[in-house]
Amino acid sequence: MQIIPVIDLKGGRVVRAVRGERADYAPIVSPLAASSAARDVVAGFFRLFDFPILYVADLDAIEGRPGHGETLAALAHAFPQIALWVDDGSADANRIAALCAAGVRPVIGSESLPAGDAPRIDAEAVLSLDFRGGRFLGPPALLDDVRLWPRDVIAMTLARVGSFEGPDVELISRLSRVAEGRRLFAAGGVRDAYDLDRLAEAGAAGALVASALHDGRLSVADLRRFAGL
Repeated sequence: MQIIPVIDLKGGRVVRAVRGERADYAPIVSPLAASSAARDVVAGFFRLFDFPILYVADLDAIEGRPGHGETLAALAHAFPQIALWVDDGSADANRIAALCAAGVRPVIGSESLPAGDAPRIDAEAVLSLDFRGGRFLGPPALLDDVRLWPRDVIAMTLARVGSFEGPDVELISRLSRVAEGRRLFAAGGVRDAYDLDRLAEAGAAGALVASALHDGRLSVADLRRFAGL
């Protein structure tokens, strides 16, 4: 099972995400890092474990403000061994192509897509199916027609992010029954190894995790087990 650490960038700092209420996010305070600077936090993750993928949410860009392009470039330079998955709120074809050319996998969040006709998702992108309070955020056709999904799909339950309420296992189970071989990644609410075991049983190929790493609820032994080491 793929465990993917997450950083949320806002105002030049890594912030602690709680329930998707972005206006209230504050700079992260973590025993893994000396500061909330992105490089410090990512270095802390990789002192803990050799993760192959890092997920980055550029919250300023998602909300229409100038994003963290320089920070992302600096992370790619400082940590060339990792694959970056980046959600910057853009579904523009030129922007997607630019990210791919830079060696970054773009994440297309359904909440950022306009309502209306079924969107075309680049095959190299990661699709995030965004949910809040049980309601899907995005064009209904995207949830209903699995043929629109790329090979990697995130099920993002925003209200559970940083909540320690546990992941939405039923959502993963439901999506896995129709995914037709796509890889599903759970995001939101993961507390510990027990939650990861439940997600794996429900059909998840992996999970996005932040708070459980910062708070020490996932041990190195846990991470090695899920990585098959």
